[in-house]
Amino acid sequence: MIKKMINYKILTFLFLTMTLGSCKGQNDKSKKMENKTTNPLLCDPATGICETPGEKKNNGHAKTNEKPVKVIYFTDPICSSCWGIEPQLRKLKLEYGNSVEIEYRMGGLLPDWSYNSGGISKPSDVAQHWDEVSGYYDMPIDGDVWLKDPLDSSYPPSIAFKAAQLQDKSKALDFMRELREMVFLKKKNIAKWEHIAVAAEKVGLDTNKLKADFEGKAKDLFQEDLKLARELGVRGFPTMFFTNGNGNRETVYGSKPYAFYETAILKINSDTKKSEYSKNWESLFAKYPSLTAKEFSELSGTPRVESERLLNDLAAKGTLEKFTTKNGSIWTLKS
Repeated sequence: MIKKMINYKILTFLFLTMTLGSCKGQNDKSKKMENKTTNPLLCDPATGICETPGEKKNNGHAKTNEKPVKVIYFTDPICSSCWGIEPQLRKLKLEYGNSVEIEYRMGGLLPDWSYNSGGISKPSDVAQHWDEVSGYYDMPIDGDVWLKDPLDSSYPPSIAFKAAQLQDKSKALDFMRELREMVFLKKKNIAKWEHIAVAAEKVGLDTNKLKADFEGKAKDLFQEDLKLARELGVRGFPTMFFTNGNGNRETVYGSKPYAFYETAILKINSDTKKSEYSKNWESLFAKYPSLTAKEFSELSGTPRVESERLLNDLAAKGTLEKFTTKNGSIWTLKS
């Protein structure tokens, strides 16, 4: 009995030190957890990876187009580590968007709940992890969605994103952002069509066409993404392949500081030039209508504490609208 209690405490400790999406770390602690972290809803903050179970690396190669640098980005709508790199990714687009094309691919983080792995067997087990990873990434995430209206799978919003890409790739990115804000901040079950439709309508997509594609060709496109992920050896999210026309490739695996992504670009193409952009709040909100304090700090170069103070001042003046969760806030430009 004592031995069982000790083992239970150890498993509980390991469970609480991980976040949404399982991943193998690079330190001794992670190695010890290796056999316990095959669950796609466990994440290691140290590596910043949401890992899919059973995937192995292989020698697949990413195809490129004629652009100087192409990024093939494997992600998932409910990947907390992917939400955690939004500040870096948004800055990357501002500084290198003229030279870098980002191709979004879905990875299929949560097929269903027909497994029991890594200490997680039901949605409610995930709630505390989301609350913890929110603090680690300094991005607002409310885990209560897993208690109030849990998702059965991340496949429906992933397929919906592929359907959105068929209409308009730019609006598809806005759609993905809206879905993430709904699930991470507003506790909405984005596997349900009612919420998918609201997100689509908000960003200007044709919901009737989206529904038709969602039930048709988008499913095949989603399967193609999963197939490509297997060919390229993707085993977790976020994974970014930086490639060029010569077949060279750099991989950034997991959530990393901005410098890692910038370095990957310059390794692939040393001639890539950084673009200057306006860092005042008006310009940033014109580009990105919703920003967290971490995002605003990253994009504006403002210290984190000062960035939140500035955003709060703008909200007090009625310029911005503030939405607050138990784990942080997001500010939206008022129309």
